[in-house]
Amino acid sequence: MFHSLMETLEAYQRRDPAARSKLEIFLLYQGVHATLYHRLAHWLYCHNWKFLARFVSQWNRFWTGIEIHPGAKIGRRFVIDHGMGIVIGETAEVGDDVLLYHGVTLGGTGKDQGKRHPTIGNNVLIGCGAKILGPFKVGDGARIAANSVVLSEVPEDATAVGIPAQIVRIAGRTTHYADDVDQTSVENPVEERLEALSARLELVERLLDEQYKNGNFVPKNMR
Repeated sequence: MFHSLMETLEAYQRRDPAARSKLEIFLLYQGVHATLYHRLAHWLYCHNWKFLARFVSQWNRFWTGIEIHPGAKIGRRFVIDHGMGIVIGETAEVGDDVLLYHGVTLGGTGKDQGKRHPTIGNNVLIGCGAKILGPFKVGDGARIAANSVVLSEVPEDATAVGIPAQIVRIAGRTTHYADDVDQTSVENPVEERLEALSARLELVERLLDEQYKNGNFVPKNMR
């Protein structure tokens, strides 16, 4: 357990430029506290102490602002940056070296039974405010841009953007740590389509204006 804690503290140091020491991270970072509370809650949950597990989980939520169901499975070197408002559902599974920003939800659609929350692979970055909803997998090395809503599977080393999220890039290389990915410098496919439609509309309006000026366009009620 001590080795696991040291791994986590080192992961925070690598990924947070504001982190000055392991002691500071251990004492003051709510993401570390939330993970430690969850380890205890998950142990209780797996040993059928469901009420106590839920009690620890609710205390965790009150103390840190991070809600992790005790049934969720969390991997090693899990890093939560800031963390306020994170929600992780009961059947969610999170791999190793995952980085979550504040406001992330790993949730269900509200209509599934059994496995109803996402499975997050290793070395995945999930930007602030992103929502991943449903019992599908986000592949290893994937990046989810801020405020995206992911409703279907994301391949390995892919970048998902938008509402609903679409795959805009599948990297030609893999990254060992997700924190060297810029989660804001990505193109929004919905915005690109709106811009294309706007350009076509402007073209049609210009053509109609030219036809009207040349006397080739006569409105129906004047025929």
